[in-house]
Amino acid sequence: MLDQNLKTQLKGYLANIRQPIELVASANDSTKSREMLELLDEIAALSDQVSVVGADDDQRRPSFLIRRVGTDIGVRFAGVPMGHEFTSLVLALLQVGGHPPKLSQEVIEQVQALDGDYQFESYFSLTCQNCPDVVQALNLMSVLNPRIRHVAIEGGAFQDEVEARQIMSVPAIFLNGQPFAQGRMDVEQILAKLDTGAVARTAEKISAKEPFEVLVVGGGPAGAAAAIYAARKGIRTGIATERFGGQVLDTMSIENFISVPHTEGPKLVAQLEQHVGDYDVDVMNLQKAAKLVPASQEGGLHEVTLESGATLKARTVILSTGARWRQMNVPGEDAYRNKGVTYCPHCDGPLFKGKRVAVIGGGNSGVEAAIDLAGIVAHVTLIEFDRELRADAVLQRKLASLPNVKVITSALTTEVKGDGSKVTSLTYKDRNNDTLHEIELEGIFVQIGLVPNTEWLKDAVALSNRGEIEIDHRGETSRPGIFAAGDCTTVPYKQIVIAMGEGSKASLSAFDYLIRLPADLAEAA
Repeated sequence: MLDQNLKTQLKGYLANIRQPIELVASANDSTKSREMLELLDEIAALSDQVSVVGADDDQRRPSFLIRRVGTDIGVRFAGVPMGHEFTSLVLALLQVGGHPPKLSQEVIEQVQALDGDYQFESYFSLTCQNCPDVVQALNLMSVLNPRIRHVAIEGGAFQDEVEARQIMSVPAIFLNGQPFAQGRMDVEQILAKLDTGAVARTAEKISAKEPFEVLVVGGGPAGAAAAIYAARKGIRTGIATERFGGQVLDTMSIENFISVPHTEGPKLVAQLEQHVGDYDVDVMNLQKAAKLVPASQEGGLHEVTLESGATLKARTVILSTGARWRQMNVPGEDAYRNKGVTYCPHCDGPLFKGKRVAVIGGGNSGVEAAIDLAGIVAHVTLIEFDRELRADAVLQRKLASLPNVKVITSALTTEVKGDGSKVTSLTYKDRNNDTLHEIELEGIFVQIGLVPNTEWLKDAVALSNRGEIEIDHRGETSRPGIFAAGDCTTVPYKQIVIAMGEGSKASLSAFDYLIRLPADLAEAA
């Protein structure tokens, strides 16, 4: 299962185990079970702190329990956690083995203080880049609190279970047998749902903070760059962000980040977070901005209100709230989101193995999605509004070579239909003759571009007719002391490398603004 290079790396990691652990397998005669047993034997051979013990009678087969010897502390994987989940497996081995978690003491104590019995089940796919965050968070919580139990389930290995629970998007989390959450979550987000008083306590702490000289709103590439450049100037800097990393967390493959031939979104975000952490930046994660009140006079304090009710004040503000996937806005889309309508082919594609799906959008993202899905599903129909596809020629040639893909152009999707629990078809209008057509299918992957996250700013700064923040060549908005950068602005070409440059520029402009304030205005502020 593991090549020699991976074994060497894993052996080094396992040296950090402080308390012995045992791997308890539940297997049958399937190929997956044989793969799992081979994997467990290879892991145990790399450390004298790890052993494989007698068979387990868990109902899911193949599955295995990682248990701290002599205790009931452990986590369970159902399936073979390779692909993106191999890191989750390694962390589980270390954490069950007593390696300290990378969490603040405050969060650790909050997890340990949870009162109640929590039985979590999370479903993942091996190609999902969002799933490891959920698996790792729940694993860690179960190690910290003995009243929390978690099993991470590979959807592809338990297809009947996935269909019975009508899971059409991962990660999917169940708590005590009931749906709990969908999508990427970390420990703090899960805690916020379990501990209802956590939001109010955090809001109170945030509101008590002293004013910042630079407050960055949004933690994507633009926001991270802005914070780093501001902190390097030695001025009081903060970031308030709904989720650090933003849209990059949902990006599978990045091959045009200059000097880095290939990386993945979550890996890049981890590096950004570490880089920001090297400086004195107050990062306030899980904090979505709701309102911006510009200062009444130049040099005064701007005020940002968060959805939690907290307020932050700052001499300058850098808006870097990014963008989100554009929706079709047709009947049935909202009703069947995560029930067949999805926006991440890499995450959810494996759940549609052998089924018929559609991809909406003929740009690079749409065509790439259709190519990827064609290797998994029975058939792909790609629907494009324009008369021809807009993707790069090399992608179009690859798409045309696939036998199970049909391309329909000049088509407007008009409705998503379903049986109440899942998608069954979609309708589209042929724009050449206005005739309506219906396609029977089980999945719809929407890939039609981005919408800026700026609705909360419409009365605060000037926006374009597309909702983008209007900025000049220095990143300045229509309000003195308020700057903006990245995908939420009028700057063309929404690329990571461009967002980073724009964030750096906006930060330098904010610093220049601060140092040029008249002394009397600065003192009054």
